[in-house]
Amino acid sequence: MIAGFDYGSSNCAMGVLQADNSVQLLSLYQKQKYVPSTLYALSRELICEGVARQISNPKIRDTYLKERSLQLRQASASRLSLGVLSEEQTLFIGEEAIEQYIDLPEEGYFVKSPKSFLGASGLQTQHFAFLEDVVTAMMFQIKQAAEKSLGDSITQTVIGRPVNFQGSGGEEANQQACRILKCAAARAGFVDVELLYEPLAAGIDFEAGLEEDKVVLVVDVGGGTSDCSIVKMGPSYRDKPERSADFLGHSGARVGGNDLDIHLAYYGLTPVLGMGGKLKNGLPIPSQSYWNAVSVNDIPSQVEFNSLASVEMMEQMQRDAADPEKVARLIQLQEQKQSYQLVRSAELAKISLSDQEQVISDLSYLDKELSQPISREVYESAIERPVAKIVDLMSEVIKQAGCTPELVYVTGGTTKSPAVRQAISSLLGDIDVVDGDHFGSVTAGLTRWAEKLYR
Repeated sequence: MIAGFDYGSSNCAMGVLQADNSVQLLSLYQKQKYVPSTLYALSRELICEGVARQISNPKIRDTYLKERSLQLRQASASRLSLGVLSEEQTLFIGEEAIEQYIDLPEEGYFVKSPKSFLGASGLQTQHFAFLEDVVTAMMFQIKQAAEKSLGDSITQTVIGRPVNFQGSGGEEANQQACRILKCAAARAGFVDVELLYEPLAAGIDFEAGLEEDKVVLVVDVGGGTSDCSIVKMGPSYRDKPERSADFLGHSGARVGGNDLDIHLAYYGLTPVLGMGGKLKNGLPIPSQSYWNAVSVNDIPSQVEFNSLASVEMMEQMQRDAADPEKVARLIQLQEQKQSYQLVRSAELAKISLSDQEQVISDLSYLDKELSQPISREVYESAIERPVAKIVDLMSEVIKQAGCTPELVYVTGGTTKSPAVRQAISSLLGDIDVVDGDHFGSVTAGLTRWAEKLYR
């Protein structure tokens, strides 16, 4: 079978084309069609072991076993130390991963939005291997769930990719990230794998319903990346086998919904941890530890936050703080690995602020009965920087194309944000803005392209 696969920064989904030319998104978990891009393992080493057990292709499996021999020995030792039996489940994805992490945040190993780390600069060989394993483990479980829903095996797929994974590493970093995606897909059991720009995938799905030709600006603001494309679309174009001439410009960067969550956590929630407070000498409390604490999509920041030097600095900060009880919560956050929970609280507040003026964020996991009010005004101020980057991407692609779009097609959950919609309107004026399926349009476009490619 042929399927489109949106391995997203926030959610993952798979789709197949129906006989009536409509796209069916497959049920992946308890009849849900979207799986959060999260993974939880009882230990980091057991991710590698889980992958080794899942690979079905003998040649690929033999190569993998040789490459990961050291990690697999460590996994066996980890299993023994944890007292985990061979038949016990050690890997969880999606909602199950979130539930496991929230129940025991100080135990196990939790990864949110692994796609956001692809293409990062400064990674060493072991980091690449680890990312390959995380992506493979997730892809295997998603593929297995999709096949169970479909009642058939899926061997050919098109997977979405952002225009730029990280931005700072250039095309070399992009190719590195693409290699990880393709390698993971092959290990997960896909026989034929191709990649397609995500904004183009969203545009392909939208184009299927266009009744006249248009020059369309596609704006796809996902969880980890934002991508823009200007494309000639409509009846004159959609059946062409080669579309490169119709794509007038592309831009993309590592900025998305996750960044909005992180900025809101930093400005809206870290004050309960002492951010913005004073030391006993009247000087402001240093802010770097707070930024590192919430930067859950940045490996160097997380490494620094969890380093011994950082812990010692925070302990000194608590001794010097005018309000040491708040800084104690920051230390607790680090000790109990609650950074993801804090950013998740910001994400839930962001979602609620789409149609409310103020929300009360429950932070009782940090301190009994602790909560923090967040207004839409605070939210809009907090996200000014990432929203400005998204606007810059739109300006860049319009400049590349050398023409003004006739229509704007927006997709990705973050484009529902009133602040993002206002930014689009401020840049483009009265041009019509059409909403796609904010979560399913990329999957649908990938599915249509896969059918065209493999049939």
